[in-house]
Amino acid sequence: MNFNEITTKDQWEQKMSSQVQAQFLQSWEWGEFQKRLGRQVWRLEIEGEYLLVIKMPLPLGWNYLYIPRTRVELNIGKLEALKQLAIQEKSLFIRIEPIQQDLAGLGFTKAGQVQPIKTLLLDLSKSEEELLEQMHQKTRYNIRLAEKKGVKLVLSKSEEFPKFYDLIVDTYRRKAKELHSRTYYQKLYQDSLAKIYFAEFEDRILCANMVIFYGDTVTYLHGGSSHDDKNIMAPHFLQWEQIKLAKAQGYKFYDFWGIDEIKWPGVTRFKKGFGGFEVDYSGAWEFAINKFWYEVYKIIKKFR
Repeated sequence: MNFNEITTKDQWEQKMSSQVQAQFLQSWEWGEFQKRLGRQVWRLEIEGEYLLVIKMPLPLGWNYLYIPRTRVELNIGKLEALKQLAIQEKSLFIRIEPIQQDLAGLGFTKAGQVQPIKTLLLDLSKSEEELLEQMHQKTRYNIRLAEKKGVKLVLSKSEEFPKFYDLIVDTYRRKAKELHSRTYYQKLYQDSLAKIYFAEFEDRILCANMVIFYGDTVTYLHGGSSHDDKNIMAPHFLQWEQIKLAKAQGYKFYDFWGIDEIKWPGVTRFKKGFGGFEVDYSGAWEFAINKFWYEVYKIIKKFR
């Protein structure tokens, strides 16, 4: 095999955490989380660079190898190593999400997005006053309104997970968004990769966010809010408190994890109210290992 498998967390994290805007999707903890979901993972060193590879199940006993968002740029040598693993595992294809790389020249085809292909980042080297100044006027007003009303930030306890889940179920159903299973969120939280914060008002939880602290970046990953008491503006307050917390703990970036004015217009408008700068990613790319069955898979997928 043209790769080595990394088996120690220290070695892996030393490489990952040194990156600017480190990707939690390539972290040791994300690999452990995937294993607890029942998936096989490999942590590969190829030509001196590290890749987390996840074996994803497909119908009819098929599978594919998935490399979530990574700063590693593929070349022929790295691709050959991944092909060896894919052939060994009888995978139909390899799916990878590079930060910034066009993979057409290596025989990949563009695939539908898995992770958001555009996000919004805040530069936390700015002062709190500068961060407030770059916000939309209405966003600043809503934060101050919630503060005046006495909304509080609360870090959830493990037994309070059901409160978070109930809020996101209610929110996602109202917005007709796809929801992960309860087990998915619960394992993500219980594995200590993510934290949950509540915005509390008069002993009521009005909104809840799941946040990941990794490398130099804090990422707002999932959130839900009550349909009641919308005039309290708790979601604006909660985001601002998380931003201040990230800054106080020395993180460099706050990532709003996905904007799309066509698919998620309301959520995107809310996030853009905080200012920041947009980042575009390359999206997902796929390389067929078994070309015949890969085409069959794509046909079946169209009718599912």
